[in-house]
Amino acid sequence: MTLTDTFNRTINYLRLSVTDRCNLRCQYCVPRNLPAVGGTRDALSFDDLFRLARISVGLGIRKVRVTGGEPLVRPGIVEFLERVSRIEAQPQVVLTTNGMMLKKLAVPLREAGVRRLNISLDSLKTETFASVTGGGDVKMVLDGIDAAQKAGFPPPQINMVVLRGINEQEIPDFARFAVERGLNVRFIEYMPVSGDAGWRAHFMPSSEVLEMIGREHRLTPVKSMDGAGPARYHLLGDGPGMVGVISPISEHFCSQCNRIRISSDGMARGCLLREDTTDLKPFLASSDEAVREILTTIILHKPERHNVTEAESRTGQGWVPMSAIGG
Repeated sequence: MTLTDTFNRTINYLRLSVTDRCNLRCQYCVPRNLPAVGGTRDALSFDDLFRLARISVGLGIRKVRVTGGEPLVRPGIVEFLERVSRIEAQPQVVLTTNGMMLKKLAVPLREAGVRRLNISLDSLKTETFASVTGGGDVKMVLDGIDAAQKAGFPPPQINMVVLRGINEQEIPDFARFAVERGLNVRFIEYMPVSGDAGWRAHFMPSSEVLEMIGREHRLTPVKSMDGAGPARYHLLGDGPGMVGVISPISEHFCSQCNRIRISSDGMARGCLLREDTTDLKPFLASSDEAVREILTTIILHKPERHNVTEAESRTGQGWVPMSAIGG
């Protein structure tokens, strides 16, 4: 089965959050001047989350990305991922993590059927990493990357949120890191989803990122690759390392958007940068057919594109942090 929205986009990708808790507090996710909210909302049970995944796959979802918060902090996550990977249609199960717990869980995750990992890493410097993440230890993440590669995962996608004035000088270091480790590093534009009214001061367009990398490396565009999503990839020299840029602000990719999001407490949305949500809990209390119908409706009414002007106003009442949305 294939589901197409009213703008002729095939929707085949579900981002499913399993918790809004996290063992870090990254400043672009929950700014320091705002109260922490992780863990204050009622997360759905794993049975309900599995039911949403199963029904979504039946509608045509082929890729299920499990997110948070930090998904690995939720007890039972490995068993849940294994259940999702065994859904009859065999969706591609992928995981986004900050890597802090990956060293001990890489092998169990691989054995559970997780196909690919995205690992957040916003600095290679001890002090900068701790500042951006609210006290995180970059060595734990680097050890987690090592463990993932030893466990047999394909080269993990390393996600760096570029923050002008904070970590943009490390962009060449990350490119060299990609070359040395044979990894794919993705540079993500800072988005106004954190309730930060001054977000533009930290915004750096992807064009500047590529210009900076191009001073040291020959960049060869890669037409497409499995799991690339909205990223535009470039081979670094002769490879195997690659860099990608994700440009939701400077070059929005809304016309190719193929995803819906469900937060850990059952709120579904068709766009990260819009506030329109649907509470799925009443439908979960009913039949599978009711869930299918509401998910179909959400997909059919997916907005054509985001509205950054609206997003910029999300600094007051009703603000929702990235950790609660599921990224």
